[in-house]
Amino acid sequence: MRPQIGQFLQYLRVERGASPHTLKSYREDLLALAEYLVDDDGNCPNPGSITTNELRGFVSALHEAGYAKASIARRLASVRSFLRFGQREGWANGNPAKALRNPRKSTKLPHFLSTDEVGKLLAAPLGETASAIRDRAILETLYSAGLRVSELVGLCDGDLDFAACILRIRGKGKRERLAPVGSYAVRALRAWLAVRKLSPREKVGREAPVFTNKFGTRLTTRSVARMLEKYLKETGLDQRTSPHTLRHCFATHLLDRGADIRSVQELLGHKSLVTTQIYTHVSTANLKAAYDKAHPRAR
Repeated sequence: MRPQIGQFLQYLRVERGASPHTLKSYREDLLALAEYLVDDDGNCPNPGSITTNELRGFVSALHEAGYAKASIARRLASVRSFLRFGQREGWANGNPAKALRNPRKSTKLPHFLSTDEVGKLLAAPLGETASAIRDRAILETLYSAGLRVSELVGLCDGDLDFAACILRIRGKGKRERLAPVGSYAVRALRAWLAVRKLSPREKVGREAPVFTNKFGTRLTTRSVARMLEKYLKETGLDQRTSPHTLRHCFATHLLDRGADIRSVQELLGHKSLVTTQIYTHVSTANLKAAYDKAHPRAR
């Protein structure tokens, strides 16, 4: 089965332009299936002979192992795509995963911070050291433009248009969008670039990374997460907060202040409006809480 998995991943990388993160997810999902299908002699069946009942057993094993419904649905989607590729290549006669339904997802509202809490977080990097100035720029940009952390660390100098207050963002599936950025973030970015220029390791040119570490190389998503963890401890804010939380805050605060959902969809770079609609639930929950607290006959 491993050769077919290798062919499939090559197809995703070359023909579909899948990102390294996407390839890693597919690889893990399909290797988990291969491991489940291995018999007592250590042999794995040809993927073209996989049956629907075997896949049902795989899904049951995932449930018993405590996997979240979203994770199970993702693994099923990976298997469907893999077997569909097998049909195209001729080593699978059908797609036994097609008959399986995804587990029904429970609606889980995203965690977010209030505007006061966001303000407290954005003010956390104190002082005029290079790292503090950079961290302020990172936090301001994440919240101001509603970026995914991968989009933030992927920013290059050529993506910044301070005159128009616009960032060029490369999002999921290599889709590009233009993201407005506010004056606070622009000032923070300008301050960081002025400091970065003093570094002997600074790279120049349109492809130079905006956010760098002390070695002058592009910052990683994990580095941003560690930086945020430090400021959460200093401020006493909810430890569940992640870099992605600032994206949730961006969307929720816009909707709370009257932005229409389609505009928020465009700003977030969501392909489907369904993905954005989760934030309308959050906004409604806020309104209901305010109503319950303030209305004399709410309870």
